[in-house]
Amino acid sequence: MNRSRLISLSLFAVLLVLGGCATRPINPPIKEAAATLGYTFQTRQKHFKSQETLVVLAFSGGGTRAAAFSYGVLEFLRRTEVVGPKGNTVRLLDAVDMITGVSGGSFTALAYGLYGDKLFADYEQRFLKRDVQGELIARAMNPGNWGKLSSTGWGRSELAADFYDEILFNGATFGDLDRGDGPFIVASATDISTGGRVPFNQNVWNVFCSDLNAVRLARAAAASSAVPVVLSTITINNYGGTCNFEVPAWVTLFTQSGDPPRPAARAIREVQDVLPYADGAHRPYIHLVDGGVSDNLGMRGVLDALEFLEALHEKGLPTPLDQARRIIVFVVNSLSSPPTNWDESENPPGTVDILLKATGAPIDHYSFEAVEQLKDIAARWRTARELRNLAGCSSNKDLPVCAAIRPPEAEVYAIDVSFAMLPDKAERDFLNLQPTSFALPPEAVDRLRAAAGTIILASPEFQRLLKDFGAKVIANPSASTSKATGAQ
Repeated sequence: MNRSRLISLSLFAVLLVLGGCATRPINPPIKEAAATLGYTFQTRQKHFKSQETLVVLAFSGGGTRAAAFSYGVLEFLRRTEVVGPKGNTVRLLDAVDMITGVSGGSFTALAYGLYGDKLFADYEQRFLKRDVQGELIARAMNPGNWGKLSSTGWGRSELAADFYDEILFNGATFGDLDRGDGPFIVASATDISTGGRVPFNQNVWNVFCSDLNAVRLARAAAASSAVPVVLSTITINNYGGTCNFEVPAWVTLFTQSGDPPRPAARAIREVQDVLPYADGAHRPYIHLVDGGVSDNLGMRGVLDALEFLEALHEKGLPTPLDQARRIIVFVVNSLSSPPTNWDESENPPGTVDILLKATGAPIDHYSFEAVEQLKDIAARWRTARELRNLAGCSSNKDLPVCAAIRPPEAEVYAIDVSFAMLPDKAERDFLNLQPTSFALPPEAVDRLRAAAGTIILASPEFQRLLKDFGAKVIANPSASTSKATGAQ
């Protein structure tokens, strides 16, 4: 063996040894679970612009396609001002209270929660128009990282999390979101052991007896976008059973009853998926993958909350949304439906194509069902309120029909922001051809961003919202937009 080859092998060995020293981040435990502390919906309500109007953005998965499309929604809301019947001007983005994000959509949601308006200065360069996928592959192929990748619990997704910190999140944690005054951000992943949804909010992490505020946003984004097989799981420690966590009384009403209030059966299943984590002695580790596996629209938590709201309202029990009179949900769905020519040939599609279609089709159909479920909830509540009005319940609440029909007072607006809603067929076909990856051409990114605003402005539900508010869009809003003062 010549001397140069010996030196090369020695350096290679050193790199492996040094890389092998890596250990995965450990989420710390908490001594006492407290429902009034941490990053939760309840603790963030004091930052909401209005207790009567709740505005939610739900960002779906779909790689950079989803990140760019959801960013386009933020851009539209940022540049759009409406004037109310009393002359008050509101920038729509300032009215947003909550953003959910899954996979590609989680990057935009978390980044906006962290940076606010500062995000619009450089998100394109830092993330959207960057070959994130290519850079990740290059890092995985770098011998200097092979030792780390072979370490216990430190896989490709931890490598990705470190990269996301470098280019976007700068080491920020949920504690940074908790200390800010922006909207409540909920990124979600999937427990690969159960298939259940695992949202990054302290209510769930109280069951883990762990402090969410210490968790890096980059790890949440990495978990939410950890495509099974392609990327490794993100592993978190479960200390359940060590912090005196108590199941809230309203939860037992659903989980310990043989005849729980309807229509919360699906929401009950979600709670039942979470409660077993309290047995941390037998489940000390939780392995997370892409949130799109369990909820590709980021809508499951929203739907569960509405179902619980309806069921508790019918029982006459209080909820955090009792003051809400309008619940506005922008369902930002970047699902693409590229056409195939499989039916034109006698030969069946290849194994890889079949595998991708078989795994994607159920997720796509569930996404459709989630949107329709939201619309059904809105219609059901509206019909029930009309029945109460016809029965004269406003003047005589003791009537039997009034006691039997007690829907929430909130009007639900389900604004479908999806490619199918785009009027221009050529543009719709172009967007549907964009792959689910973390690398898209700049032109595709720009066209996705532009499409989002076009779809919202043309939405019949958005126009209904404006009409009901007595508001109208300002054609040429001023450069210095006003802060939200609450729609009148």
